[in-house]
Amino acid sequence: MAIRVAFINTHPIQYFAPLYAYLNAADDISVTALYLSDYSLRGGLDPGFGREVKWDIDMLAGYEARFVEGAPARSAADGFLSMVAPAIWDEVRSGGYDALVVHGHTPAAMLVAIAAAISVGTPVFIRGETHLGLERSPLKTALRRPLMGAFYGRLAGALAIGTANAAFYRAMGVPGARIFSVPYAVDNARFMAASQLTKAERAAARRSLGVADAAPIVLFAAKFTRRKRPDDLLRAAAILHRSGTAFHLVMVGSGEMEAALRVLAHDLALENVRFVGFVNQNDLPAIYAASDIFVLPSGNEPWGLAVNEAMCARLPIVLSEEIGCAPDLVRGGANGQTFRAGDVPALTEALRPLIADRALRERMGESSRRIIARWSYAECLDGLRAALASVTH
Repeated sequence: MAIRVAFINTHPIQYFAPLYAYLNAADDISVTALYLSDYSLRGGLDPGFGREVKWDIDMLAGYEARFVEGAPARSAADGFLSMVAPAIWDEVRSGGYDALVVHGHTPAAMLVAIAAAISVGTPVFIRGETHLGLERSPLKTALRRPLMGAFYGRLAGALAIGTANAAFYRAMGVPGARIFSVPYAVDNARFMAASQLTKAERAAARRSLGVADAAPIVLFAAKFTRRKRPDDLLRAAAILHRSGTAFHLVMVGSGEMEAALRVLAHDLALENVRFVGFVNQNDLPAIYAASDIFVLPSGNEPWGLAVNEAMCARLPIVLSEEIGCAPDLVRGGANGQTFRAGDVPALTEALRPLIADRALRERMGESSRRIIARWSYAECLDGLRAALASVTH
């Protein structure tokens, strides 16, 4: 009989829904997703993008999705006490689940769900994004170890999304035997297939981005927020542009910094920059495939799933070393380069050889594809099975 696993999320998420379908397709696991809100299906304001967002992929197919009472009235989570959902208590207690997986411990409804599961003896696993390199106030840092240690001590284990996340759990006192690798992955199969363009299709995709020549495209695809540091990339691009380096900079996304970024690009006389705007999931693979280098200069970044997507399209990666995915996905000199967040000269020098050398880009792009092929939903299934075996045998 299949083990019944419930995953709790604030809302259907474009990265998680395909994972749930993949896990549910296994003969030994039955997945139910419990959602506190449906705002990502009906469309709602995404604070990071600064606009209404409605994802264009099916996020309910392939698994059982259940919306907690009151879901249509709830919007995006905004603080610990947002998304109040008393009905989650009975949903978890009466659901007959063999295990519960909670993504993070906020908003408060997540803690209610955990308490409900513990009250009926259902094992609970935490799957979060944090790592020790993220900025925290001195008070929060001082309190975190005893509070998190006590909290995690009540759970069956932690599902680590990567090396840095696993190190966090160990630092909080979770024994290594109760930390299971369930890597942060995207739908590799979809991104790999959709980014396989013919020469003519790639040329057309480049033209749609305003690029008519063969100069390489440096791509930023993320929210235009201060944490992502897109202005650092514009400054690095200006240094390279002034030195006579030929390339195009494509900025995909939207958010609070968009107007300021456009002004900055004008002030820096960046004639080679294109602002594309928000791009939905189905159109992203072609943009990756049309590009040549992917850059994410974030500071204080838990993971960076856009890196996974770009690697599926065989792109070399340049990113700040503080990003959570860096230890697992970027190998300096093999498939990209890292630099310290905020160090514009270092970012500039990381980009320079990749822009200049097509053969280097191609070698690193192939390396990206090999690395990401082993960082997939298949590894997630293996890790979840190991976690479930620890509480069901």
